[in-house]
Amino acid sequence: MMMDKIALTLLIIGGLNWGSVGLLQFDLVAFACGGSGSMISRVIYTLVGLSAVWCVSLLFRDRDPVEERH
Repeated sequence: MMMDKIALTLLIIGGLNWGSVGLLQFDLVAFACGGSGSMISRVIYTLVGLSAVWCVSLLFRDRDPVEERH
């Protein structure tokens, strides 16, 4: 499903950003978007958070591997 891929991509971006904050004390989103309080940064942080909520649903879905190919 396309929404799953978008959510996973955003979650990976968010995870990499948090990794850089933890290891390097560098917030790439804040740097690229003019600070952590800027509107665009807040939108990105919100999208990453919503993606995490969406990805929780992946844990509870039962999918037949044959169905995913079609």
